[in-house]
Amino acid sequence: MHTRSLHLKCFLLAVAVALVPSLGFAGINDKIYGSILVERVTSIIDGDSFRVDVSEWPPVVGESIPIRVRGVDSPELRAKCSSEKALARKARQHTVAKLRDAKEIELRNIKRGKYFRLLAEVYVDGESLGSSLVQAGLAVAYSGGTRASWCDP
Repeated sequence: MHTRSLHLKCFLLAVAVALVPSLGFAGINDKIYGSILVERVTSIIDGDSFRVDVSEWPPVVGESIPIRVRGVDSPELRAKCSSEKALARKARQHTVAKLRDAKEIELRNIKRGKYFRLLAEVYVDGESLGSSLVQAGLAVAYSGGTRASWCDP
């Protein structure tokens, strides 16, 4: 009797997991939430990550919200090799200069990402920050998955 009960529970769990996409839970990170203007940049973490305040949102979600530039990957400051760390500092300086001098910062095509961050196409005075980083050789196009290595082989 116990084995039959266990099999039934496993079957029901499998059915529930199979139904999750049809219930709207899968793909929550695929939903696009529109665009918004940034009130102020509170900190810049690296070339493709920073925090902002958005006055149009309630403070619980609109203050110091982490943003990741969608569509690009820049080198990491916490990298293992010195060449990636050096490029990461340049990428961060590039982003600092762009955001500090901006009259308008717009987050477009906002999506939810990992770690409570928002993924967004970032436009600084009408220019794509992601494209700017790529053109400067400080980022590469990225759509998820395994990151390319910035370290010399």
